Amino acid sequence: QVQLVESGGGLVQAGGSLRLSCAASGRIFRINTMGWYRQAPGKQRELVAQIVSGGSTNVGDSVKGRFTISRDNAKNTVYLQMNSLKPEDTAVYYCNAVIWDSSTWSNSWGQGTQVTVSS
Repeated sequence: QVQLVESGGGLVQAGGSLRLSCAASGRIFRINTMGWYRQAPGKQRELVAQIVSGGSTNVGDSVKGRFTISRDNAKNTVYLQMNSLKPEDTAVYYCNAVIWDSSTWSNSWGQGTQVTVSS
């Protein structure tokens, strides 16, 4: 069983910064892609950013230049540094990881952390 635990969400004023963290634990042999998605009320879940084990990243157009994704493979942890936050960044942010437990690949999700940006 694999768990993803997110932290770092909260309330911030527009223009401010937050850093999200997500740590994977449990039966982990290898982690391929790690990423962040978000879902605002009444909207579909969308990709924010993702990073593969080698370090290549894919960042959504709406956050490009403001958000940076990184990972610490030794700690099985992915981070999302969010700068110049806007009210439209308000959403629940979910961590995602594709994990190999030595027999099966699984697509795992965290419980979500709320990010609220006030204008």
